[in-house]
Amino acid sequence: MKRKALYVSVLIALSQLGGCASLGVQPWERDLLAKDEMELGAEGIDLGLDDHIYFSKEATSGGRSFAGGGCGCN
Repeated sequence: MKRKALYVSVLIALSQLGGCASLGVQPWERDLLAKDEMELGAEGIDLGLDDHIYFSKEATSGGRSFAGGGCGCN
């Protein structure tokens, strides 16, 4: 019984270590990941609309890093 438990625990440990053997993206997979949809911030129009709404509500301009205040009426 102890020997069986040892074999099972070794098998589990080896399978967990084998799961870490991924070396990254294969060359034939790079074409799928290089598409425009995979880019961070790919939706420029949506980001522009979000910025417009944010600045209208916060009554600020100059970027999101600037603190501002006001009533928000434009």
